[in-house]
Amino acid sequence: MKTNHPIRRFVLASAATVSGIVLLLALKPATDPAAASAQAGAASQQSAGQGSPQGGTAQQSAAGTVLGDVVRTEYGPVQVQLTMSGGRIAKADAVQAPAGGTSDQKTELAVPKLNQEAVAAGSADIDSVSGATYTSEGYKKSLQSALDKAKAAGGAAGSAGSSGSAGSSGSSGAASTAPAAQARVVTGTVSDTQYGPVQVRLTLSGKKITKAEAVQAPKGGTSDQKTALAVPKLNQQAVAAGSADIDSVSGATYTSEGYKKSLQSALDKAGV
Repeated sequence: MKTNHPIRRFVLASAATVSGIVLLLALKPATDPAAASAQAGAASQQSAGQGSPQGGTAQQSAAGTVLGDVVRTEYGPVQVQLTMSGGRIAKADAVQAPAGGTSDQKTELAVPKLNQEAVAAGSADIDSVSGATYTSEGYKKSLQSALDKAKAAGGAAGSAGSSGSAGSSGSSGAASTAPAAQARVVTGTVSDTQYGPVQVRLTLSGKKITKAEAVQAPKGGTSDQKTALAVPKLNQQAVAAGSADIDSVSGATYTSEGYKKSLQSALDKAGV
């Protein structure tokens, strides 16, 4: 009978142990589960960071239209309308300027230059156009009043935004409210009547008229009384009707007709 040598048993046992270790290493997952979870979390955070640069979305610059005061000059009224974007002048227009006779040529020459200067300067510190001094001075005064209104409106909007942010942070989980429609200001064309020009300015929220006013109306003599009587009624009718289909005011027929024409042109510009 053949006996097992002790050395032979030791060699066989060692070989079996090595084989078991090799088998366990072959069956072990290539990636540690904890490490894989950490890598997945890091990848998710990286993707989220790429989706919203600097931790948030960029805010769009608010845009709005501001109408300056009517400035009376020796040759006629001047009024400037500004389109603002992010606190800067994006566009300038003279919605009123001297007209008739040689004023047509001077206005045609001066206004485009003044508009360009206003946008470039971003202020009312612009040069007068040679040969159109009165128009230039009136333009600058109306431009300054428009800038003052835009600045005041911007400050009010900033205060409202701050209080809104505080309210939302204090009530986490509350449903957010839909933003209100941005107000627009649209000025109709000047409608000349037998007793003087009529021009209507509208404030709209969406396509609804929230305010109507006559920035020009007949003046002097009995026209003052008729205008004082008719214009408030016409303004109320325009807001109530939401259109130019309004009644003429008795005793102020010409003013009423001019008002309705300018009102309709403002509605056309607004796309209502």
